[in-house]
Amino acid sequence: MDIKNISFEDLPKAVSFLAKEIAEIKSLIQNVQIYESKEKSYPIGVEEASLLIGKAKPTIYALVRQRKIPCYKYGKKLYFFEDELLAWISKGKKKTIQEIESDVLKYNRNK
Repeated sequence: MDIKNISFEDLPKAVSFLAKEIAEIKSLIQNVQIYESKEKSYPIGVEEASLLIGKAKPTIYALVRQRKIPCYKYGKKLYFFEDELLAWISKGKKKTIQEIESDVLKYNRNK
């Protein structure tokens, strides 16, 4: 489909084409996420965790003491899993203006 020259009459076809393309992209992304989640995750130490999340080692220890970061302790050593740290980071995501506006529109439509 020639996207550069879409006439008003071609809009339904263009929207249908774009919807199919988006569905295909979405399925590809989901397949990649499933593949990544099947990979084995190995424990990492404090040094690697600090590099991964961009915090100093003392900050890591403070977050552990405050029980704000997912960790494991065996003996005197702390261990972390990369996927858990990345999930912990993603929980703190701030919404963009567009996401907030979209949420407001969805809320108003459901009301």
